[in-house]
Amino acid sequence: MRIDEPLKALLRLDDGALMRGAFFLLLSAAAVFLLIDVRDITAMNAELPGFDPMLEDQPVLPPALTEGVPNGPSVQPASPDEVLRQPMKFELTSGGILLAEGTIDLGAGARFAEEIETRGEYVTTVALNSPGGSVDDALAISKLIREKKLNTKVASKALCASSCPIIFAGGVGRLAEEDAIVGVHQVFNGSRERPTAEQAASFAQSTTARVARHLDAMGIDAGLWINALETPPDRLYYLTAKEMADFKLITGPVATAKKKS
Repeated sequence: MRIDEPLKALLRLDDGALMRGAFFLLLSAAAVFLLIDVRDITAMNAELPGFDPMLEDQPVLPPALTEGVPNGPSVQPASPDEVLRQPMKFELTSGGILLAEGTIDLGAGARFAEEIETRGEYVTTVALNSPGGSVDDALAISKLIREKKLNTKVASKALCASSCPIIFAGGVGRLAEEDAIVGVHQVFNGSRERPTAEQAASFAQSTTARVARHLDAMGIDAGLWINALETPPDRLYYLTAKEMADFKLITGPVATAKKKS
């Protein structure tokens, strides 16, 4: 093989392959730094930072990044805190829209599967209004949405934060209305039991890899998850309309909500 042939082979790689390679290199580096950080936290006998929207002594929405942009949502959620804190409920409304509202609690994935098995023939779109929660359940719901070829939607002043965008990504068609509130941050172990450094690092690495692989399979650009990785779990990176389009989180332009005359 001539000495310049490896360079020619590299140049033949498409931009998508290069981006995925760079992304997974970033994941590896992040895992190393995470392990160091978790060891330091454990040594200090401190709890891992995290955000649980079901706890009444915390706000439903964590604060935005203290540095960087965007600084926060342009509007506040229309739903009251008590609605968003409740375990996720599913309600079939007119037009084949299944409303998934509340925190993604443990078991939400199984309840969603039961709902689809019972009334799935009437469902065309899953409308989301959730501050996030269980990553495993979000992944299960997202995968079933794609399997059933359903659409997803975040209505005007509805919320889709933390692990909720994982569900949103499952839609074949994905719509965010004007003033929809969508945000991401790092995954974390929400268990009430304090994990060891090794357990915390293992959880973060494996969960991050599973989410990254799922979003890639759903056709979402790696930039979305990079922003999540850069945002501490007690903060939220609020996505702009342009970012949602650039990251292919939505399948068309942000829709303009219908205004009452």
